[in-house]
Amino acid sequence: MLDINLIREEPELVKASLVKRNMDPALVDLAAGLDARRRDLLKEVEALKAERNAVSKEISAMQDKAAKDARIAEMRVVGDKIAALDAELAAVDADFEAAISVIPNLVEDKVPAGGEENNIVAKEWGDKPKFSFEAKPHWELGEQLGIIDFDAGVRVTGSRFYVLSGAGARLQRALIAWMLDLHARQGYTEKYTPFMVKGETLYGAGQLPKFKENLYKDAEEDLYMIPTAEVPLTGLHMGQILAEEQLPLRYTAYSPCFRREKMSAGRDVRGIKRGHQFDKVEMYKFTTPEQSEAEFEQMVADAEATCQALGLPYRLLLKAAGDTSESAHISYDIEIWAAGCNEWLEVSSISRVGDFQARRAAIKYRPQGEKGSRFLHTINGSGLGLPRTLIGVLENYQQADGSVVVPEVLRPWMGGIEKLAAGE
Repeated sequence: MLDINLIREEPELVKASLVKRNMDPALVDLAAGLDARRRDLLKEVEALKAERNAVSKEISAMQDKAAKDARIAEMRVVGDKIAALDAELAAVDADFEAAISVIPNLVEDKVPAGGEENNIVAKEWGDKPKFSFEAKPHWELGEQLGIIDFDAGVRVTGSRFYVLSGAGARLQRALIAWMLDLHARQGYTEKYTPFMVKGETLYGAGQLPKFKENLYKDAEEDLYMIPTAEVPLTGLHMGQILAEEQLPLRYTAYSPCFRREKMSAGRDVRGIKRGHQFDKVEMYKFTTPEQSEAEFEQMVADAEATCQALGLPYRLLLKAAGDTSESAHISYDIEIWAAGCNEWLEVSSISRVGDFQARRAAIKYRPQGEKGSRFLHTINGSGLGLPRTLIGVLENYQQADGSVVVPEVLRPWMGGIEKLAAGE
């Protein structure tokens, strides 16, 4: 959530950021108008309540019954007016919260304007594999190796679900375990969080109200299946004031992720690229404003190092404003090359959020030597997302005989297995 003072004092700055995101700048005028009305109502209510308190003291000292009854009658009218204004204030407050909650964070100056088509390739690493044979996509490799069962997923749940078997399930587990250990060595503390959270936790992380239609919700309780481990990691310190010397806090967590994605017909219909359930390893940081930029750049480097250790060619994209997460100042995507699909697949999005989430989740820190507290900054990124990382391994490490070489860094988590082959 934006600081309301930005909307009050620099509305044109906020509008310019909205325009870069291809959003309607009138959202700022709506929030500003409701804020002004809210403050006017509050001032009027407080004045009437002060008058009522003063008259109440006056009435208690009055001796003339007729005069006293008249003043009491006057105060009943004032009381009714206060009640009406309180009701109006509550309605305006709700409208204001709804209006400001959909205004996204300000994007940094270097973030290009426009949508996805304006994303900038900031870096490329690695060479795309070259084969002496026609590379197969993962859905063919997976079925031939007996490690991806699409029919079983449909029988159990429905479309966009699948079952990993044998070495395929083990390879997925190996990727998760290896990434968690790698991030621990990079300085992150591993967390195992709930896979269901309260609505207020989703609001604090910026998922509600915007993404309500994409969330799976419990039918009876205020509990949602998480769309990403970013949500419970944000919630770990919701409503807390941390000491400056505790920061930065660096966390990593594995979780399954659940999203009711509205998938376009004909888009990514083959294989396991897109689904309603997928696994992901998350990186997350709580920092002071002064630490924020350096910690963000380090997280980008940590995600890149994960791709490099797996030997997966990738490119780093600076996302355009309209393609940047609404909670973020700036975001980079990492896309790996998938040789069988013959396309780039996003495996990580790393975002510097500033105090946007901290305001929503009421997370502050107390600077050393100061009595007051300030909102801290948060940073999040995938490190990495599955199943697309699994796709990259299968397609880029495939061999002419249909087998797949296991990347060397994963072999300790695969019991020393060096190659996936049919019938093994």
